[in-house]
Amino acid sequence: MDALSVLLQNVHLFETKYYRLNGNGNWSYSITRKDTLLFYLVMSGSFCIDVGNGLRQAHAGDIIMIPNAYQHVSYALNHNGNDAKPLDEMLTHCKEHTLEIDGDGEPNSSLILIECKYDKEMIRPLLSMLPSILPEINDKSGRFEVIDVEIKLLTLEAESERMGKTAIINHWASIMMIECLRVYIEKLPEATENWLKAMKDPFLTKALAAMHEAPSQNWTIHRLAETAGMSRSSFAQRFKDTVGVPPLTYLIDYRLRLAARYLRLQQNSISRISELVGYASDSTFSQAFKRVYGVSPKAYRQQYRQQNIA
Repeated sequence: MDALSVLLQNVHLFETKYYRLNGNGNWSYSITRKDTLLFYLVMSGSFCIDVGNGLRQAHAGDIIMIPNAYQHVSYALNHNGNDAKPLDEMLTHCKEHTLEIDGDGEPNSSLILIECKYDKEMIRPLLSMLPSILPEINDKSGRFEVIDVEIKLLTLEAESERMGKTAIINHWASIMMIECLRVYIEKLPEATENWLKAMKDPFLTKALAAMHEAPSQNWTIHRLAETAGMSRSSFAQRFKDTVGVPPLTYLIDYRLRLAARYLRLQQNSISRISELVGYASDSTFSQAFKRVYGVSPKAYRQQYRQQNIA
């Protein structure tokens, strides 16, 4: 399995919602969302989107991913968006999945907005490396077909209440995220200081995939170097230069983030979780976990349970 596939296998999107936004005249709006991924599919027309310092124009057929924004503003071309009105409450109470964004004029844009929640701990390192707006998927030969398929799927699911509806929509959002990510990673220049370029490295990708596929194994620098097909010293230096941390530091971080996910799922005992993430004893696991999260695994699990009951 390739490194990106392994990296994402414990990244799960959920509570996916979608809306069709029809813009008329000099329309504009702002959206404030925390801890969500946002996607735009531009069905027709064009518009501007401003996420912090990231300003982009998008046109019919484009797909945009906003990976970690707190607020963004969208508005019609030839408009500045200064009078953007908050759209959050309207989205919350939208029952028909369609909103008319009226700017006193002719219809000029039709967008699909998708938002979904995610497991913050598992996706944190990935999001920290992404720009405020991911480039559109601009394969001229297939981008309209991609949108057409996705909209048909959304329409079919919206019109029925079949079993598995929520799961299908969440999986679809995950597919869109993967497509946006791999297009972004494939286009990363070699000189960029972004650890995601390790996904393209023919040697490092083997070691990353191995760590993610089998975090409980007793990995050493020597074993990881062998997996990568490199000498120990060359591998260690190349990994640190590309990813930003030594291989075993990366592994420990991943193990503990995975442990935190298992604790939140409430499905395994702490002893079992300790084994799953590669610790020889519960006490060693507890000490390592507390150094990073500030509380013991037991306390972390209890806190999460109480927050969700409340």
